[in-house]
Amino acid sequence: MSKIKHPSGPSPLQLDLANRLIQKITTGELPAGTHLTEESLASQFDVSRTPVKAALRLVAQQELLDYHVNSGYFVSANTSPQPVPSIFVAGISGDALYQQMIDDRKHRLLADTMTETDFLEQYPVSRSLLRGTLVRMAADGLIEKRRGQGWNFPPIVSAPELITESYQFRIAVECAGLLENSFKADAGQLSNSRLAHEKLLQQAEAEYSATAFFTLNAAFHEMLARFSNNRFVLQAVQQQNQFARLDEHLALYHAPRQIDSCREHLQIIEALEHGNKEWASALMKHHLTVARDTK
Repeated sequence: MSKIKHPSGPSPLQLDLANRLIQKITTGELPAGTHLTEESLASQFDVSRTPVKAALRLVAQQELLDYHVNSGYFVSANTSPQPVPSIFVAGISGDALYQQMIDDRKHRLLADTMTETDFLEQYPVSRSLLRGTLVRMAADGLIEKRRGQGWNFPPIVSAPELITESYQFRIAVECAGLLENSFKADAGQLSNSRLAHEKLLQQAEAEYSATAFFTLNAAFHEMLARFSNNRFVLQAVQQQNQFARLDEHLALYHAPRQIDSCREHLQIIEALEHGNKEWASALMKHHLTVARDTK
């Protein structure tokens, strides 16, 4: 893995934003040709345009973005299918801090409410890296900004019986959603998802990103729920993803289920590409049952 060097010395926040853009591109969340603007990315990541501009330059150096005068940056159509070198912040990366905070929260080492000063006393990182990580966690629903100072963590829901009930509910809803009369798969979205899964599986074990897989995993299940054309199915899947978000993030960092899950997703996609909803539903039941039983 290589470290990007920049003559002006990119900040931890700039590097973290670049890392997140690289993950979105290499997992297929941002397909070739996507137009990236500083304004939209600054709004999405809840930061100013200055670090976004620097992050875009860093990603362009990796040949993942093309720059067009008067138009801006576009995801390159010639993105290599090979794993892309990760960008690392000296000392600790944004991904590492993100993972550590999830792990510490899971084990109740972080209080329900904390200020930036509280976090900095526990983690020897720059304030900019901390803020970038907190914004990222907020976007993933793992923490929320208080109206005044500080941040609130949602309640920890880790009781085994609740997790089991959640998976039982998902088995009922997601499998039924695939069999809805109104179900209609979008061939283009299925193809993009399949390519994103295949690209993830091509990566070497040392370069595998649990964060990238979590994003892809949540997007996959919500995509199929949207195909049902039943707003209550989609709402239920989104709520369940939110319910188990902290537990899932931790599990995906520490469990060897990522690769198997990826392959199971591909089997479901293949069934739908052949128009076999019944087989896709059966595969989904197996997929969620195995996930439930490995908790």
